[in-house]
Amino acid sequence: MTQPAIESPLAKLSAEQIEALGKEFDAIHDEVYDDLGDRDRRYIVSMIAMHRRLAVTGRAVLLFSRYRPAWAAGTAALSAAKILENMEIGHNVMHGQWDWMNDPQIHSSSWDWDTASTKEAWKHSHNYIHHTYTNIRGKDKDLGYEIMRIDPHQKWNPVYLLQPFYNLVLMFLFEWGVAVHDLDFDAIRSGEKSKEQVRKELKGIAGKARAQIQKDYVAWPFLSGLAMAALDVALDAGRLRREASGGRLGSVGGRLARVRSRRRRRVLDSAAALAAQSGAGAYRSTLRANAVANVIRNLWSHSIIFCGHFPDQTYTFSQSEVEDETRGAWYVRQLVGAANIEGGPMFHVASGNLGYQVEHHLFPDMPSTRYGEIAPRVKEICERYGLPYNTGPFHQQLGMVHRTILRLAFPGGKPRPKPGPYRGDGAAERAANGHHRAEPPGPDGSGPEQRSDGVRVSMPGGD
Repeated sequence: MTQPAIESPLAKLSAEQIEALGKEFDAIHDEVYDDLGDRDRRYIVSMIAMHRRLAVTGRAVLLFSRYRPAWAAGTAALSAAKILENMEIGHNVMHGQWDWMNDPQIHSSSWDWDTASTKEAWKHSHNYIHHTYTNIRGKDKDLGYEIMRIDPHQKWNPVYLLQPFYNLVLMFLFEWGVAVHDLDFDAIRSGEKSKEQVRKELKGIAGKARAQIQKDYVAWPFLSGLAMAALDVALDAGRLRREASGGRLGSVGGRLARVRSRRRRRVLDSAAALAAQSGAGAYRSTLRANAVANVIRNLWSHSIIFCGHFPDQTYTFSQSEVEDETRGAWYVRQLVGAANIEGGPMFHVASGNLGYQVEHHLFPDMPSTRYGEIAPRVKEICERYGLPYNTGPFHQQLGMVHRTILRLAFPGGKPRPKPGPYRGDGAAERAANGHHRAEPPGPDGSGPEQRSDGVRVSMPGGD
C-alpha cells in the first residue's frame, strides 16, 4: 500500500537557502575547532580517570559479592563504569572527536572499547554507513538494524510480527547485536561480501567475544572465588585457634601433633570442602553481578540510541530525494533525521551527550561536551529557516519508539505527524546577543592547542 507522503523539510528551502545554511553550520564547526584546548583535554582525561576508578572500585567490591551490600554496590559501580566507557568515552573517541589532541592513547586509530563489537566493524557500520547515509531507506543499515520495521515505508513481512519480542532480546543483548550488525547479511546473500571477508569479520567477533567472556564470566568471578575461599579458610583456622586457646577442645596443637595421618587428611579434606563451597558461591555471585552490569549497560545503550533515531519526529528519506545532495542538504537531513533527549548534566554524561543527538549528527567529529554549547545556535538556525528542532523528554521519546515497534509489527501503518518549524525558547535572542556557550572557559582559558578542520564526514561521491 502506498503511504501518504510527508513533505520533506528540504522541499521547503530554496537552493540558495540550503547553501547558506550549510555555510552557517560549517562556520559553527570551524569556530568550535579553533577554540578547542586545554579545557577540552582536561574533560576527556578526567572522564577516563573516572571510568577507571569506578571499574576498579566495582571489581574490588565484587570480590566480596556473596554479601548483598557488596554485591549491590559493586554491581552499581561496575554498571556505571561500563556505561561511561561505552557511551561518553568509547563511542566518542572512536568517532575521532579527540583526534585533534594527537594523543596516541586517546585516538580513534588506537582506541578499543569494552564491548563485543570490533572497532573496525563498528567504525564501518556506524561512522561511515550510518553517519553518511543517515535515514536513507535502503542505504542506512541502522534504520531498523535490518531486523525491524520502524518506518511505514518499509514493506511488511510476517517475520515482523515477532519484532516486539526479539526487540526485548536485543535490549538485553545489545552489545552482541551490534557486534554482528556489520556482517551485513544482505551483502552476504547477494555475494557482495566475499567469504574471505566474512571469515575475517567472524574471526574478529570471536576474538572480542572470547575476551569479553573470559574477563566478565571467568577471570573476575574466579578471583572472587579465590578471595572468598581464602577468607573462609583463614576464618575457620582462626576459630579453631580461639577454641583451642579457650580450652574448650583442650590443647588442639598437642592433639594434632599426636593424631594419625588419616585424621590429618580428614582435617585437610574438610578445609578443602569449605574452600570449594565458599569459592563456588562467590564465583556464581560475581558472575551474576557482571552479567547484570552488562545487561544494565545494554538496556541503557539501546534506549539512548533508539530514542535518538526512531521517535515520531524524525524523517526518513528515499534515495531519489538525496540524489546530488549538497553539503547544506546533508546538514538538513542530519538535522531532521535525529531527535534529542532532554535531561540534566549527569544524564548527558551518562548518555555520551547523545541527548544532543541532533548536534551529534550535524558534527559527529566534534567533542561531545561542545554539543550543549552549540545547541542554542542550532535552534536559532532552525527558527530562522523554518526547520524543526526535534527534542523531548526521555519517557516521551522512549514511549514513541516502543509504540512504533509494536504498531509496525503488523501490516499497514502510516507516517506519524511531524513537528512544525521550531518557534524557540528564546534561542534566537540569545544567539543574536552572542550567548553561545553553556559554560565559560576553564581558569587558564581554552585557546586552540591545534587548529584543525576536524575529521569531516565524507559526502557520498564527494572528495
